[in-house]
Amino acid sequence: MTKRRKITEALAKLLQDTLTGEAPYQTNIYGNSYAKLKFWDEIQDFPSIYITPGMEMREYLPGEFAWGMLNLSLKAYCRGEDSQQELEQLLADIELCIDSNRRLVYSGQEETTEILITSITTDEGLLAPYAIGEINLQVRYQAAA
Repeated sequence: MTKRRKITEALAKLLQDTLTGEAPYQTNIYGNSYAKLKFWDEIQDFPSIYITPGMEMREYLPGEFAWGMLNLSLKAYCRGEDSQQELEQLLADIELCIDSNRRLVYSGQEETTEILITSITTDEGLLAPYAIGEINLQVRYQAAA
């Protein structure tokens, strides 16, 4: 399994284990966090989060050392009478979880160096009673040593 896949799966597991509605988090996702892509019309369980890796850049340094900068896309889905408010709370909880876990262990002893949020967008209520949000991340990790 590649590092890209391991990082994606570790983040999905972190969100599954963390977003249980217990303080300081308000949203319970009932374990609905997955390291795969699904579109809103295919989803049956709400709220849910789907994470996919995107473009990756490398920075090569002396001594055969390289940083990998991996872009991840988190898509968050809610449904209900007040789905836009639920989505905003879910996005806030995801942001708090990411900010609290910038270093993420993804394979034994290997861990990310930092995880940064690069953008947050929503459907702005266009898909009511559904609500869809997207958080884009940049994950820095050691690609080669």
